[in-house]
Amino acid sequence: MAGNFWHSSHHQQWLLDKQDLVRERQHDLSVLSEEEYQKLFIFFSNLIQILGEQLKLRQQVIATATVYFKRFFARNSLKCIDPLLLAPTSLFLASKVEEFGVTSNTRLITTCQTVVKNKFNYAYSQEFPYRTNHILECEFYLLEHLDCCLIVYQPYRPLLTLVQDVGPDDQLLTLAWRIVNDSLRTDVCLLYPPYQIAIGCLQIACVIQNKDLKSWFAELNVDMEKIQEIARYIINLYELWRTYDEKKEIQGLLGKMPKPKAAPQR
Repeated sequence: MAGNFWHSSHHQQWLLDKQDLVRERQHDLSVLSEEEYQKLFIFFSNLIQILGEQLKLRQQVIATATVYFKRFFARNSLKCIDPLLLAPTSLFLASKVEEFGVTSNTRLITTCQTVVKNKFNYAYSQEFPYRTNHILECEFYLLEHLDCCLIVYQPYRPLLTLVQDVGPDDQLLTLAWRIVNDSLRTDVCLLYPPYQIAIGCLQIACVIQNKDLKSWFAELNVDMEKIQEIARYIINLYELWRTYDEKKEIQGLLGKMPKPKAAPQR
């Protein structure tokens, strides 16, 4: 898993261009505003996070599942597949790839039913409609669209190295780690290498904690313009969160979202 990021499919095939993202999303953005689109992806990232926590998966697995989910929709419209089906499918695949051990189909479906019923009842009035066969079918579809590029490099490991270099600081690490988790709700995992995301999140954590590490950042051999772009994405997310009331807005957004034609068979 350590491998070499620069020779990986993550670097060579899955660092996308902003213009490409905008072009691929044109169909969805003819129905939704950019802000509405972002709110939907915040919602589904939260869903993946809570499902993963209920299944007791490591954060690395949850992060990889979120990246699979975002990669699929970076190249496909929301009308291709129901995100409510793709979210657990992404977790199912990520748990295998990250060698966490295969999550049993029954447990996955039961957890989805419980989470949708108890934690997301403000978004869905009906029960979780999918079964094991839907997840297995969707997994093949996801694999095909990811072009079997399944190794995802996350910012967590570079973050640990960076914080060690700064001088061990548990509070700073905990805060920066949380910011990395939050960054999964933005497009940064599709646009920037993980080490740059780690630096961007560390920079925000330093600002929040009033930690002056300007000289340390200045010595890093990185494109600081890219780091500032990453920081802006994350700060914009926090500004959106301040006014976004998911419980009130999400049903309307899910109703407006482009839908797949075929409904699941019961």
